[in-house]
Amino acid sequence: MSTDYMIINALGILDNPNAEHSLAAAHKLVQDSDDLTIDARTIADAHASGLTAVNITLGYTMGDAEPYSHTLREIDVWDRFVADNPADLVKVLTADDIRAAHRDGRVGIIYGFQNAVAVGDDPTRIAQFHHLGVRVIQLTYNQANHIGDGSMAPGNRGLSAFGHEVVEALCDSRIMVDLSHSGENTCLEATRAAKLPVSVNHTGCRALVDLPRNKTDEELRLVAERGGFVGIYFMPFVNATGHARADDVVDHIVHAVDVCGEDFVGIGTDGTVTSIDDLDGYRAQLAEHVAHRQAAGVGAAGERADTFPFVEDLRGVDQFHQLIRLLEQRGFNSTRIEKIMGRNFLDYADRVWAA
Repeated sequence: MSTDYMIINALGILDNPNAEHSLAAAHKLVQDSDDLTIDARTIADAHASGLTAVNITLGYTMGDAEPYSHTLREIDVWDRFVADNPADLVKVLTADDIRAAHRDGRVGIIYGFQNAVAVGDDPTRIAQFHHLGVRVIQLTYNQANHIGDGSMAPGNRGLSAFGHEVVEALCDSRIMVDLSHSGENTCLEATRAAKLPVSVNHTGCRALVDLPRNKTDEELRLVAERGGFVGIYFMPFVNATGHARADDVVDHIVHAVDVCGEDFVGIGTDGTVTSIDDLDGYRAQLAEHVAHRQAAGVGAAGERADTFPFVEDLRGVDQFHQLIRLLEQRGFNSTRIEKIMGRNFLDYADRVWAA
């Protein structure tokens, strides 16, 4: 395995889930950036994993907080995390910042939203978010919002009239339009409406597992044809039983490459680098957490109390190296693996973030 691969996680979590502070927040339905622990283990594990850059989720996703003010506060929290760890972390504003992180042995932090409701009814806020360093904005979470329908919205109504304004403003500000969690029609319409290539930073393939959080071949193909990016997640949705294994993730990567081509597929794990140490204790809390998400209407089909929201044999500091080994076993050459592990996201960032 080459040690020179640039590893870019198109959606991930930087946190030590075993730290007392993070453990205390683990039962909450809505976890904020203040609930995360960026400690010595978090940073050491990120370095040991080979991680070059990660798109983290900040700002409002769901819950009772006022979206706009909450999002501004969350940006301040992450600015503090980065400022407190200048030797190890760097805020990513351009694709060259990712290249520099790789050169300097730091981890690039890409600011992203998983719900665009903080825009409110004012698309000019998007330029403000860009000025504050946000480089990825996902249009919807699982439910519908005033921009479009999420994957669990029963109407599958597509992009709203205001949603078209939001997509245009995102492209004008050169912020990635992320269509993860979106409903099928919202994804297709936004991809066609966007002046720049769009992304689906963390998803699976519905042709393999028919769940709403996974994307159809039509969606995957259209995103790729427009020069976009598709990241495959390390989530239970890649197996119909919910008990996903590393080989399932590889199956979805292989299928996505077959549909999209090898230049448009990468990874977006939707998980931490640092493993949860006490899986039995975590399992005991999981049922309550899943029930809370379902009661609040923010859960997704395939979330169950008996399945982990990660792939048990593809986690921890070895997760990226393990994936590389499995891709090699599937016959992928080093050039293709380099693209999947990070080069494709970097090239996509060049296409979208360049002035």
